[in-house]
Amino acid sequence: MPLVRVLGPGKRDVRLFVRPFLSGRDYHSLHKGNPAFRFDAELKPDRVSWQPYPGLPGVTAGVPGVSVITNGSYSHEPHWYYNFLYEEERNRGLDCEEDLAAPGVFEWNLAERKAALVLTTKEYAAANLSVGVKPLELLNERRDREQKRREKFPSRLHAAADAYIVRRGEGKTIIAGYPWFTDWGRDTFIALRGLCLATGRFDVARDILLAWASVVSEGMLPNRFSDHGEQPEFNAVDASLWYVIAVHEYLQANKIDGGEKKALLGAVEAILDGYSKGTRYGIRATSDGLLAGGVAGVQLTWMDAKVGDWVVTPRTGKPVEVQALWLNALKIGSQFNAKWTSVFEHGLASFRERFWNEAGGYLYDVVDCNHLPGVVDATFRPNQILAVGGLPFSLLQDEQALCVVVAVEARLWVPMGLRSLAPGEPGYAPHYIGGVRERDGAYHQGTVWPWLIGPFVEAWVRVRGNTNEAKREARGKFLAPFLAHLEEGGLGHISEIADAEPPHAPRGCPFQAWSVGEALRLDRVVLAETTEPRARQSLRKRSRELVPA
Repeated sequence: MPLVRVLGPGKRDVRLFVRPFLSGRDYHSLHKGNPAFRFDAELKPDRVSWQPYPGLPGVTAGVPGVSVITNGSYSHEPHWYYNFLYEEERNRGLDCEEDLAAPGVFEWNLAERKAALVLTTKEYAAANLSVGVKPLELLNERRDREQKRREKFPSRLHAAADAYIVRRGEGKTIIAGYPWFTDWGRDTFIALRGLCLATGRFDVARDILLAWASVVSEGMLPNRFSDHGEQPEFNAVDASLWYVIAVHEYLQANKIDGGEKKALLGAVEAILDGYSKGTRYGIRATSDGLLAGGVAGVQLTWMDAKVGDWVVTPRTGKPVEVQALWLNALKIGSQFNAKWTSVFEHGLASFRERFWNEAGGYLYDVVDCNHLPGVVDATFRPNQILAVGGLPFSLLQDEQALCVVVAVEARLWVPMGLRSLAPGEPGYAPHYIGGVRERDGAYHQGTVWPWLIGPFVEAWVRVRGNTNEAKREARGKFLAPFLAHLEEGGLGHISEIADAEPPHAPRGCPFQAWSVGEALRLDRVVLAETTEPRARQSLRKRSRELVPA
């Protein structure tokens, strides 16, 4: 807070006081006052450091090169400040009051000099803040360096993408979202196609894919590594299949040979073998060539909300997008091992026969529900779009593909992406609000998912012949309104989810990797104009006739 004192004619004493508040917690917890917190300050000529808890990163405030810390002064005044209220946490039904520790106060006389302060970890300060640099020079240098870094990106989406690519040990990984996600298998492989491949960062894509190749287990890749060092969680039927897609697109975009290619294709083969023979949670290829999976009480697909023992959207059996991924993976595998060719062809024929809902003119969401032959779930969800777009190979013939895209656009599309459930379906939730149970109950029951814009717009363009005309129309109709979201929520980024009903308020994680990744993939790959062959006029004509006004 500033304090101004008039000392005489033409003279002012302008004081700025800054009191830092410290905690020691992860992003899933809140801090409470306790006697273990260490207020002790380590004072050096150019900095103040605190080590609130053993084993956690210390905090340093200061800049090098001045005799008083931060070009101001520091007074040690330890206090607890209790009951900071976080209204958004309260609205979410979570613990919402936090206690923070204030070890002291920094003070500047602004009539004499500008205030400068650097806050960082003790480790970073020791390694990077050298003695002899003046405070404002340091801050100006860091500002200029950051400005030059940002200017290297050709667009805001490219700049946003860079934020999700981080170090893990000696390698790289992709953070699923900020502030509360780490790196997840499914999210990593979906996001990688846009964040790395569409931006030409093939070295990062290679390093990530090679790192994951070494952890295939019984055909499965982990969906999540624990924050606290426990065993990784193998609880996704689709993460491994998304990996196969990412490997395929990496090899298509960046021709390589030798040991690296061998390692990647070895992982692909291990995944197909493991799934074909059968692995965890009843995941196995069945006699119809399709992929079954699931046990009671476990959520294996991306629609994975669970509250206690309540799996909100149980999809045990043969979910439609899992079949699209499985058949695409088999098609990819068949390019390197002929044994997968007949499996793919058999599975494709079964898919076209068993998933088409003739009465509705769209695809069932799950067949053989709960492993009961012939039982189907006709709930109208966006998962079916992956049979037409979002993957290398479309599974449906022209007329059926067009019907799916038309139905999805009519019932699920909003400017922020696709609804996870159509209005009018049982359980439809128009808004993602309330406590944990209410929000998790709405997570896949209507809530909009921006990442699905990629599969949807790719399908929309495909059924129009992939023409440049269709791509230009899609840019204006879908991508441009979608990118307006860069100005709201997490500025310069795209949110995890949004409300199903207007004004489609952004919700969930404000910075989401696969949302940004799919927007980039659309912009740089799917909607990139090319020298096109003669358009399929009859199909384009039918598409215009079927699109609702």
